[in-house]
Amino acid sequence: MNILRQILVLALSLCLLNPISAFAIFEECQDLFPQQKAPSTQQTGRDLCFDSYAIYYSPIEKKPIYTVEKLSRERLSTPHPKRSNRFYEEARLPFAERALLSDYRGSGYDRGHNAPAGDMSNERSMAQSFSLANMMPQARQNNQGIWAKNVEEPTRLYVKRAAGEVYVFTGSTGNSGSIGSSRVTIPTHLFKLVYDPSKNLAWAYWIENTNEANMTPPISYQDLVKKTGIDFHLPLNAMATTPKAASSEPKDGRIIGGWYPIFFDHYSQTKLDQLIQNIKEGRVASIQIQYDQNGDLAKKIGGQLETQTSFIPTLIQSSPPNTAIVTYERSRVIAIVRTK
Repeated sequence: MNILRQILVLALSLCLLNPISAFAIFEECQDLFPQQKAPSTQQTGRDLCFDSYAIYYSPIEKKPIYTVEKLSRERLSTPHPKRSNRFYEEARLPFAERALLSDYRGSGYDRGHNAPAGDMSNERSMAQSFSLANMMPQARQNNQGIWAKNVEEPTRLYVKRAAGEVYVFTGSTGNSGSIGSSRVTIPTHLFKLVYDPSKNLAWAYWIENTNEANMTPPISYQDLVKKTGIDFHLPLNAMATTPKAASSEPKDGRIIGGWYPIFFDHYSQTKLDQLIQNIKEGRVASIQIQYDQNGDLAKKIGGQLETQTSFIPTLIQSSPPNTAIVTYERSRVIAIVRTK
């Protein structure tokens, strides 16, 4: 009887420490959020702080509503710790609200990280990233393919080139069923919101949670808010949220309006054709082609755009920081596409 009483007291204390609320507080990790202000949403959840990221967790869906990280060039340039791969059930959550290891076993879905293991800069953070509270049921080929290669990696590469800290929110939405005895919700769509305060820019990746998902251009911050019902309270001014005409490009070289990057490790006719199609449909205001050592590839891409669309992009040589793990990026070309 005493043991049962102790268990009940522990469960009650956990509920008091991490209360369910529609108003996230994150008392121990407010500095992870832009201007220390957490997003607001109609969804009720629990605040969970970790060393390098925070989670607003849904006790109903048994997965994150969103996670947040504050990334920097310095953090991602440190020696990368060994991936632990030791998934664990989050003990800070009442048992009835946890996702269990058994829920994913044999489900056909990966335990998809929200705050990626690849963003963690030390062994403790790496270990923490394998909490099941940080996982969502993710289509296997999606997790290991389009999400890892076309969303997570480009986000890290952007941060490595950014002038200051970059905030990254990751989450999922929708319901296409559930897995396991805990009924962990399978989301229909995944998102990753990138916010760079130094450039007053924000954009979001929006991907279907299927093995057959296709990569599409990132969506605007406003579109993400509409799709998710989450107000991230980003301090964007009118210049960042209202598209401008190409002639209003500021003289200091800043890019304003919605935008997204296209990464070329080699010449890709598929990527180029999609960009050309967007130009012909009137969706593109300007294009800036950034390169370091591969000027030939940059000129080839620019030449194709000019020949096939009469659209003249701007070529800019931009070098990533010198680190032990950045060598392969020097031949990469990035087309920064500003949308209308």
